[in-house]
Amino acid sequence: MAKKSHQEMSPELLEALLENPHESLIVIDAEGVVRFVSEAGLEYRGLAKEQALGRPLAEVDPDSLLERVVKTGKAEIGRMYVIGGRQIVIARIPLKDADGRVVGAAGKLLFWNPEQLQELIRQAQVLEGRLDYYEKELKQLYGRRYSLDSIIGQSKPMQSAKRVAAQAAASELAVLITGETGTGKELFAHAIHQMSSRRDKPFVRVNCAAIPGELFEAELFGYEAGAFTGASRQGKPGRFELAHGGTIFLDEVGELAPQMQAKLLRVIQERQVERLGGTKVLDLDFRVIAATNRDLEEMMKQGRFRQDLFYRLNIFRLFTPPLRAIAEDIPRLVYSLLAHIRAEATRAPRTVRPGAMDLLKAHDWPGNVRELRNALERASAQAGSGDLKEADLPPELHHAGHRAEADLPLGTMRDAVEHAERQAIQRALDACGGNRSRAADVLGIHRSGLYQKMARYGWKDGNV
Repeated sequence: MAKKSHQEMSPELLEALLENPHESLIVIDAEGVVRFVSEAGLEYRGLAKEQALGRPLAEVDPDSLLERVVKTGKAEIGRMYVIGGRQIVIARIPLKDADGRVVGAAGKLLFWNPEQLQELIRQAQVLEGRLDYYEKELKQLYGRRYSLDSIIGQSKPMQSAKRVAAQAAASELAVLITGETGTGKELFAHAIHQMSSRRDKPFVRVNCAAIPGELFEAELFGYEAGAFTGASRQGKPGRFELAHGGTIFLDEVGELAPQMQAKLLRVIQERQVERLGGTKVLDLDFRVIAATNRDLEEMMKQGRFRQDLFYRLNIFRLFTPPLRAIAEDIPRLVYSLLAHIRAEATRAPRTVRPGAMDLLKAHDWPGNVRELRNALERASAQAGSGDLKEADLPPELHHAGHRAEADLPLGTMRDAVEHAERQAIQRALDACGGNRSRAADVLGIHRSGLYQKMARYGWKDGNV
């Protein structure tokens, strides 16, 4: 008995291919006579094999256009067709011999129903949307380092923030990052994502303050073609779809109007979205990180922020301390920022004179790191490649230094220490919105220690 060549297809494989239950296949010859119909094809047509094989296609399936492919020799892919009362998507393919002559045609099922094709289109839109999103974000994202080590600061408040970030990264729970503008909330969000199990999936940022109310749903949940005037003809995936499998970062979440908060809450709770103009509910997998410089607890008391949304977001709470509360970190930040400035400019200082550094540490920095960088850029333009001196710093920093000296009362060393301690406590409480636990973290002391100091200085609900 001759051995079968490894290049030959066995009858079993050929039969399994033709009778694939996931496809409905019909084959005709050049005269339009049915030569093969798979079991699935017979079932859809409600025919027995003997009712189809050897008969003209016009008798077996009068609505079929497969004979047209025999005449034209051109394939027709992705055509809609009704068979057995059910709408499907098919391909009509001409069959040719070695000389290129059309010897028949095959009709093959591509999708069981149009919804499968729509889902494929939706997935393509999501991929296209992600590509567009990352293309726009590439310049901002390129060169960033997303580890906690890249966030400058060794003070106790910064160490506390980094510790919470590491704990949050090990979980799938929501994170709420609070802090003043310019304190690095987005950097912490990136770091948490990068340390999490979702690091290889999308990180999608949404600036809640920048989206007009009338476009909020379209931006976050997406829309189908023709959903509203001006909508893209292809439709568009929303930010939650783009974040599927990864992290969605809701920046400035405190700026959302109440009606938008309700819609956001529903999506976060149900992990489902429905595009505008669509009927299909999409099940999504995402991790939520939100950030705000607002006092959400106070907003809840005023009825301006939903309690249920707050508690849904506020599972891990991370506070980014203001620059005035971490003055010991300012020298590290200054030299790091100067290195970035030198990389972008031809001339910038490499060293900072002690007097200039003292002024930098004494300033209140209401704009925090953003303001610090702005001040250093202005100072660098004047200092050039030389040392950064007091005279190079903006005028407002000199005024801050004079104010600090003028505020210091005359008296004993103990009086001066107590005055500085009271000021430090007051500034920490102001920076933390009166939250004493967070103020204790900022000051680097235990909460009970803060209470003892406040009691010693006769601290009530107001200032001393």
